Amino acid sequence: MESVIVVGGGASGMLAAGTAAAQGKSVILLEKNEKLGKKIYITGKGRCNITNTGDVEELLQNITRNRNFLYSAFYSFTNDDILQLLHRYGVATKVERGNRVFPCSDKSSDVIKALSTYMDSHHVDVRLRSEVKDILYADGIVKGVRLVNNQVLSCSKLIIATGGLSYPVTGSTGDGYAFAKKAGHHVVPLKPALVPLETEEQWIRDLQGLSLKNVTLQCYYQDKEVHKEFGEMIFTHFGISGPIVLSTSNYLTKYLDKGRIKASIDLKPALDEDILDKRIQRDFDKYSRKQLKNALDDLLPGKLIPVVIRLSGIPEDKFVNQISKEERKILLKLISGLPLTITGTRPIKEAIITSGGIDVKEINPSTMESKKISGLYFVGEVLDVEGLTGGYNLQIAFSTGYLAGISV
Repeated sequence: MESVIVVGGGASGMLAAGTAAAQGKSVILLEKNEKLGKKIYITGKGRCNITNTGDVEELLQNITRNRNFLYSAFYSFTNDDILQLLHRYGVATKVERGNRVFPCSDKSSDVIKALSTYMDSHHVDVRLRSEVKDILYADGIVKGVRLVNNQVLSCSKLIIATGGLSYPVTGSTGDGYAFAKKAGHHVVPLKPALVPLETEEQWIRDLQGLSLKNVTLQCYYQDKEVHKEFGEMIFTHFGISGPIVLSTSNYLTKYLDKGRIKASIDLKPALDEDILDKRIQRDFDKYSRKQLKNALDDLLPGKLIPVVIRLSGIPEDKFVNQISKEERKILLKLISGLPLTITGTRPIKEAIITSGGIDVKEINPSTMESKKISGLYFVGEVLDVEGLTGGYNLQIAFSTGYLAGISV
């Protein structure tokens, strides 16, 4: 019987191992942690955003790096396929905002349990606390692995599913990149993706913890708009985070390498300039005898009011009926485009995923096999692929894992 070793017990590794075993292969899964699926456990804030219910083309549109490489994988094992598998092993699912799919139980552990049962049902030999030190090959053909205790395990096919560099506490410490380099692969420089952003302005620290809904974040490099995102965000002690910020970060990496990025937050994107001006005038009529600091409660969150006033240069104790048209226009401009400067991203250990990885030009997209070493496969985040938030990155893991599993 042909022997397969899978290195890494995350989403892609478990799917690959179970699928290979279902084809009648003898499969060993090696996981260096004390349990499987540590990164799955923390995804979706512990709820596990399994996938997205959009059709395959929609899913591919949300892949921001090397989309074309994933066509075979996404069509070979679709979002429907992973949901059917999980349903078969007892995980009921539900669809939430943005077509995101979660377990009905809101427990990531249920997904891990189902994938574990899938492997068990096909007799995968799961070995925990088994860290791989080296991969072994000769004459361009895979031979096996050497563990940190120097034990050698032989195999005819080897699937590397070790993850990226994000969330190293889950065991994603970049082992797969070292294995790939040894095998002669080029590793595209690694950077954080889906990551909070750091900003220059000190006033942002005053807003720490403030969450904004239904706002638009626009980013510019050298006065050219590079990305625009609508939704929810939050201010932090270092800058900004939240769903639209994480998604935006995927589009900014190449620009941040060159310099700072100017950005603005439209606090009232549903209102055009004329309607917003009339809204401000209406509030000013209502609070005409109050000071400015007490006249913006209907328009802005309380925590944001002193910041906007400070940036406007209008004295906070100025009475509203004394504010000039020019001053009102300054306020309007700030509300429709609160300016900030993005200086960089948070460290890769705080990123949801890793940008960069094994150059996909050196991987067969129909099988996930290395073009350099026969019998060597790479799946999941270790590859130079990435998607936006919303279940797309886990779908990458499942689809590439499956494709390797049926190809070994």
